[in-house]
Amino acid sequence: MLYNYNTYHKLMVDKAEQSVAQMKDFVAEDPMRMKYHFMAPAYWLNDPNGLIYFRGEYHLFYQHHPYSAQWGAMHWGHAVSKDLVHWKHLPIALAPSESYDLHERGGCFSGSAVDHDGVLTLFYTGTVVRDENVVQTQCIAASHDGISFEKYVGNPVISGPPEGNAQDFRDPKVWRHGDKWYMVVGSSKDGKGRALLYRSSDLYVWEYFNVLAESDGSMGTMWECPDLFPLGDRHVLMFSPMGMGDRQTVYLTGQMNYKTGQFTAETCGQVDDGFDFYAPQSFEDGKGRRIIIGWLNSWEWMPWFTHHGPTSQNHWCGAMSIPRTVEMGEHGQLKFLPVEELAVLRGEHYHVDRLLVAGMEQVLPIEGDCLEIIAVFRLTDCDANEFGIKMRVSEDGQEETVLSYLCRTGELQFDRNRSDNWSQGIRKCRVNLAENGKLKLHIFIDTCVVEVFANDGYAAMSNNIYPKPDHKGLKIFSHGGKVELESLDIWKLKSVWQ
Repeated sequence: MLYNYNTYHKLMVDKAEQSVAQMKDFVAEDPMRMKYHFMAPAYWLNDPNGLIYFRGEYHLFYQHHPYSAQWGAMHWGHAVSKDLVHWKHLPIALAPSESYDLHERGGCFSGSAVDHDGVLTLFYTGTVVRDENVVQTQCIAASHDGISFEKYVGNPVISGPPEGNAQDFRDPKVWRHGDKWYMVVGSSKDGKGRALLYRSSDLYVWEYFNVLAESDGSMGTMWECPDLFPLGDRHVLMFSPMGMGDRQTVYLTGQMNYKTGQFTAETCGQVDDGFDFYAPQSFEDGKGRRIIIGWLNSWEWMPWFTHHGPTSQNHWCGAMSIPRTVEMGEHGQLKFLPVEELAVLRGEHYHVDRLLVAGMEQVLPIEGDCLEIIAVFRLTDCDANEFGIKMRVSEDGQEETVLSYLCRTGELQFDRNRSDNWSQGIRKCRVNLAENGKLKLHIFIDTCVVEVFANDGYAAMSNNIYPKPDHKGLKIFSHGGKVELESLDIWKLKSVWQ
């Protein structure tokens, strides 16, 4: 197949690289930069794209605006890792350069990657605006060295959605099943989100197959970043619905029928119940694990085209979640757990057993802005109304981020109303205790984000916070009674960035 060595595309990539290079050293000095979460070297980042384990390395592409810390014409940033923890930035992979993707309100939108006979092949949505109408098409680019990418001369390979669908038509996820390639694309019809299924014998000529699945009117107006994958004896359809309020990342488990091109849902759940987790993408690695990474932000809570936090004042915005494995739990419910490779970051360790917390706050002897915490609470004799952990506490106690368990309702609550002068809001999710009556909280703190995993991954919450750098205190507490902290482990985590 012919790929176009386009000098204009190379010029646009080089121009974007120069822009980032001029700012990256300044950005690196910002004390709010995260220590072990992936970020672009400078400027704007959103959706993860093209996640793939290829030739012994993990490739991460991402939506990137290399000229400001606000959303703009979309490029694809690129990085690789040997261990999912330490990342190496590579040159920008895709820049807007063609009639189907060159527009200041468009560009190279989200997509995926496949290994096509040893060639790293990207699928993305080319987006332009013509006569105030958004035109979205599905396109291909490829690389023989895994670094420099050329666009296919036959782009776009899908020139528009099937008749009757809305002009929203984006975020192709491609995979192989049997002797055919399949692509799922997010779309909408009559104000209801849906996922469209295509198939191909050669990756270049695609035929529309069917509506894979769609909303019944209760699951959003547009399904962004749909992702279908097998897990155990079921399939999982994961997507980020627009217009669904605080449900930003949804999964459905059920059965896939490749003869009809339809997915039948049996169970519905939330990938992450926090404020800041959107557009996750999955891939299978060399160990056979299904892994997801998401964007640590969302569109629902901020006006379109505005900055998503105070870091934009320092010329960067956006980060990726820590990588998480996806496992099938009971009754079709999914579990999301941090990858085991993150343990390499552990440094100074604090441990305590059998601590009774009785209607009080207790300052812990270890503090920091870059921590991993595993706390196990025993609730068999608990008579507290609420208990939990306070993080990033200021010396005067006026600023704090509070993670607590509400005993009467069985909910985990994340309260960031006093975290800083920017963040606001409370998020809750129901957590079913283990059969032994215990609550296990696994927490990752990194400068301006907190990721929480409860009871072995049946619930997850990701939330951005922006406290002052010296607000590093840590407390445990209970209100209205006592609770036993069976064990507590805290590690200071090392930075992966030099």
